[in-house]
Amino acid sequence: MDEKKRYDEGMATRRAVLGDAYVDRSIANRTPFNEEFQDLITRYAWGEVWSRPGLPRRDRSIINLAMLVALNREEEFKLHVRGAINNGVTRDEIKEVLLQTGIYCGVPAALSAFRVASAIFAEMEKTG
Repeated sequence: MDEKKRYDEGMATRRAVLGDAYVDRSIANRTPFNEEFQDLITRYAWGEVWSRPGLPRRDRSIINLAMLVALNREEEFKLHVRGAINNGVTRDEIKEVLLQTGIYCGVPAALSAFRVASAIFAEMEKTG
């Protein structure tokens, strides 16, 4: 696949998972300093890995949530809670992922993730 096609496929996947509003803000916040990194993420994270046929997006979202809890990456976790919902992961399934992370990643990591996910769910209820 050529790089333009990979970028276009990545952008379509990125928008489907994260939503147009988030992606539009990311594009608007590009600078000469970070634009190459944004291009790399779009082509490889979204165009290469997220677009592979080996796992459905829903499963990739579940995996991402667990990894982000393990790595204590709260900002990315917030983003991917919304992405998981967009990919059909239910709140109960997210809860199960977080319970699992409590055992394998530690109670403090899971406690933080429960707090963040609860805030995201409350925000989503307000905005519809």
